[in-house]
Amino acid sequence: MKLNKVDLSFQSCTASYDEADVVIFSVPMDATTSFRPGTRFAGNAIRVDSFGVEWYSPYQDADLKDFKTVDTGDLDLPIGAVEDALDIVYEATKTIINDDKLPMMIGGEHLVTYPVLKALKEKYDNLHVIHLDAHTDLRESFFGRELSHATFMRQAHKFLGDHHIYQFGIRSGDKHEFMWAKEHIYQRKFDFEGLDQAVLDLKDKPVYITIDLDVLDPSVFPGTGTPEAGGMQYKDLLWAFEQFGKLNHIVGADIVELSPYLDPSGASNAVAAKSLRELILILQKNLLKRK
Repeated sequence: MKLNKVDLSFQSCTASYDEADVVIFSVPMDATTSFRPGTRFAGNAIRVDSFGVEWYSPYQDADLKDFKTVDTGDLDLPIGAVEDALDIVYEATKTIINDDKLPMMIGGEHLVTYPVLKALKEKYDNLHVIHLDAHTDLRESFFGRELSHATFMRQAHKFLGDHHIYQFGIRSGDKHEFMWAKEHIYQRKFDFEGLDQAVLDLKDKPVYITIDLDVLDPSVFPGTGTPEAGGMQYKDLLWAFEQFGKLNHIVGADIVELSPYLDPSGASNAVAAKSLRELILILQKNLLKRK
């Protein structure tokens, strides 16, 4: 699969694909969204809003302009064909990691993380996942589908294995999901307590970071299809980013579940754009550690 730089890119992420170390791509898919749709529009909404976000992060004392990042835009997906779309995401991820670059994905619904994890597991046998979310996403099936934004992490567990998934901020799910989690994964309900210790435990292991932005409280991030009260404040997420910076082998990251038209104020787009800036810098600085 060929990935190219696009005309409308995220901020200063305008390197060519060949020279880039981190590759941004977005997945315009919300085929299994169970409540309010619209996440397919997130990628370009974030790109437009990024022009209102500074390139420099005072939190990390780092500037996007000092790194080589390419934004390849939306993947071209067949509307309504879920499995075909997931195959395209998988192939795009394989291309990126086979070219020794790090994937930085923008969702899309959270199901789009599944094929990325599948591709990464083939390269990193001891892959671990840090998952920030309001929802467990551990159902065996949802509305008759095994592959759904409510099931993707349970499906990923089948190849990741026990105790390779670390969830934080969880505050919604069926009882059986919470019971299953006690035996098979690490799950922290309601907040990010213990994330710093998880980072220490995973410090030198290959780690993928997936962030469902509905982990944030709806007062901070209303532009999402399944808002859940009782969530994190943005300073909590910044603290999580600080912890991620202590990892030594991050193999990719994503942010998902922004539905831009559900927040007419535009605040959610700004939150997502700022979060993407921080994640790109975390990935780039992580690569510097390994050189």
